[in-house]
Amino acid sequence: MEFGEVLRGRRMVRRYDGAPVRDEVLGRVLAAGLRAPSAGNSQGRDLLVLRSAADRERFWACSAGPGPADAWLEGMRTAPVVVLLLADPGAYARRYAAPDKPGPDRDAAAWEVSWPDVDTGMAGLLVLLAAVDAGLGACLFGVPSAARPALREAFGVPADRRFVAALTVGHPAPGEASRPSRRHRRTVADAVHEGRFGVPWTG
Repeated sequence: MEFGEVLRGRRMVRRYDGAPVRDEVLGRVLAAGLRAPSAGNSQGRDLLVLRSAADRERFWACSAGPGPADAWLEGMRTAPVVVLLLADPGAYARRYAAPDKPGPDRDAAAWEVSWPDVDTGMAGLLVLLAAVDAGLGACLFGVPSAARPALREAFGVPADRRFVAALTVGHPAPGEASRPSRRHRRTVADAVHEGRFGVPWTG
């Protein structure tokens, strides 16, 4: 696809047809996520891929909580792939303590912006776009705080990794990928400022 087509085609897909994703296709989609930039080239992100029915069921059991599934959860559970996006803050602390990183930002623990989370989120965005390019759909969503201890235990996630988000990936159910958003999408005219905040970009 042309890049513009990929951007226009990107939607959060919340229901899938259940067909498996071929290994080589999924491999390309995941590899795209690792092309995301990272502060200091720290590369402090991991993708934990859950493909077996047992692993996916374990994920939903840990994260969905008690009670009957709503329409969102029923749809998301049709995805053949779940990917957990994990940040590794320690990788940034080690990288910025290195001799070639002098300056005021060497203490990663004092950063105002959590670059490990930002960079891991960018990896997720590239997975979303690569999925569209491969003819698939995907949805990025949060991992409930209360579910994280159980997920760590269920999947052996180390204590030094931080849950940033999760993704479902698969073939969209018929009609799902084209579902229009109910919310206005902000445009260049109302979201881009030039020179001073509040001054619309005129380019």
